[in-house]
Amino acid sequence: MNLEQQIEKISSFEHLELLANQIVEGFISGMHKSPFHGFSAEFAEHKTYNQGESTKHIDWKLFAKTDRLYTKRYEEETNLRCHLIVDNSSSMHYPKLKANLPFYENKIGFSVLASAVLMNLLKKQRDAVGLSIYSDSYEYYAPEKGSDRHHRMILNTLEGVLKNNSNTKTTDTVTYLHQIAENLHRRSMVILFTDLFHSQGSEEDNDKIFRALQHLKHNKHKVVVFHVYDQKTELNFNFDAAPRKFIDVETGETIQLFAENSQEAYQKVISNYFKTIEATCLQYQIKYIPVAIDEKFEKIMTSYLVEKQKFA
Repeated sequence: MNLEQQIEKISSFEHLELLANQIVEGFISGMHKSPFHGFSAEFAEHKTYNQGESTKHIDWKLFAKTDRLYTKRYEEETNLRCHLIVDNSSSMHYPKLKANLPFYENKIGFSVLASAVLMNLLKKQRDAVGLSIYSDSYEYYAPEKGSDRHHRMILNTLEGVLKNNSNTKTTDTVTYLHQIAENLHRRSMVILFTDLFHSQGSEEDNDKIFRALQHLKHNKHKVVVFHVYDQKTELNFNFDAAPRKFIDVETGETIQLFAENSQEAYQKVISNYFKTIEATCLQYQIKYIPVAIDEKFEKIMTSYLVEKQKFA
């Protein structure tokens, strides 16, 4: 099964849950030689099926052998509490999607679908999930729960992020990461999707962000940062030779230049910025994972499963 072809078939955000499930099922089907033991809930024993119960866990292979209905009972394990955080500032809605492009080809769409994918994994493992969304305000908070109704509510919220695009949202990462940290009372895995762009960008502001990330680690939380970016333009600064006007989508500031004249200097600055982030996260024992929006979602799922094993 070609995962990219599956994604192309279902590219509308109205089908977020279905699309996430397609991606996860494709991933799981390739995990038969995987080192990720205990991925799904552990099978415990069979019990006789009683009329009126859900048919979801009926063992049809055993029925074929015995002509009796049995259901598989699983160990009731909810070992993990996971809190997803999505940066919904205007810079996350870059690049602007052209007509007929799927929603996940910009940073916010990629982050929303990646969050839905992780939610699908968490649901399969009977783990609890919560969600925070921030920009220039603390837009949404839901504590960690595992019910189907809770999952549906969070998915609806994520779909709303894609529908309600504002062009004037700045980023107040520091304030809201501190607030989110105060909301997390029980030991959890905290996963942040952000482009780590903020209005000032000074060394002092960077230090404030890292202190906020460190605050997320209180109560022995594990913090994973997925640094989401567009490789072609944000990392490589690869534009055509024509003069261009660049607009800061959060402040409205503009600058006109020939991109190729500034490309080398830009690449040096952005490369140093990425290295600084990585080194500082390592120092604070925060897992840092840069991920380009044209990368496959397997990277998100594999990283999550590796970190979950370390967290257990």
